[in-house]
Amino acid sequence: MLSARQLSVKGRRDPLLPPTTLSVQRGQLLLVSGDRQDQRTALALALSGRMKATGGTVEWDGHQRTRQLRLASALVDSPGVNEPEEHLSVRDLVTEDLALVPRRYRGALLSGPWLKVNRFEDIAGLWTEQLEPARRLELLTALALANPHTDLLVVDSPDRHSADVDNWLPRLLDLASDGGRPLAVVATVRALPPSWDGPAASVGNDLPAGQPVPDGPGAPADPDRGPVDVPGAPAAPARTGQHARTEQLETEVAK
Repeated sequence: MLSARQLSVKGRRDPLLPPTTLSVQRGQLLLVSGDRQDQRTALALALSGRMKATGGTVEWDGHQRTRQLRLASALVDSPGVNEPEEHLSVRDLVTEDLALVPRRYRGALLSGPWLKVNRFEDIAGLWTEQLEPARRLELLTALALANPHTDLLVVDSPDRHSADVDNWLPRLLDLASDGGRPLAVVATVRALPPSWDGPAASVGNDLPAGQPVPDGPGAPADPDRGPVDVPGAPAAPARTGQHARTEQLETEVAK
């Protein structure tokens, strides 16, 4: 079970993540809404153990150790952090991501066989920017689950790729409810789908009564404005590959 209580992160001027409380169990999909992309990304980073909170607590299975949370979780498609670079082919992306799987599980995880077994051979030669939103999410979540220790998926703003909820919601529901491998799944979204009646929370839901969620400058909610600068999160070096960016992220967390 993932549990966050009054989780918050300070920003340069205003709170990057205002106090937020939520919980999600294995077998559940939790949607967390927030207008600002930087706040959604900060929450995703904190919930997956990739960013140190400045207030509140986050626990995984009753433990507050960041290392345990980070090892059990996978951060998926976070803009400006670990989203696939446009110049990568799907085959290269798979090769780089599989290289991040712990060494003892990596032996048979070659890109060719993995693409075939997971039925992605049809898109292997495409650039990542050419992928349809639903297929993109399917690929990225499958890669996240290549690590057998992943029990928690934190998906950052899947709705930024498409206004059609069918391009992301069914996939996340299927992953959470998989009887063979039930996962705790959290997705940050700009707004809850009108039809959603499952577990939900909102960024800043633990602010004092009457205090609005901070809406400071420099916080684009429009994905066309490009990557979000998240203070405290490692910046991704320009066009150096998915592997290098994730390696830098893990190094920063370990400090």
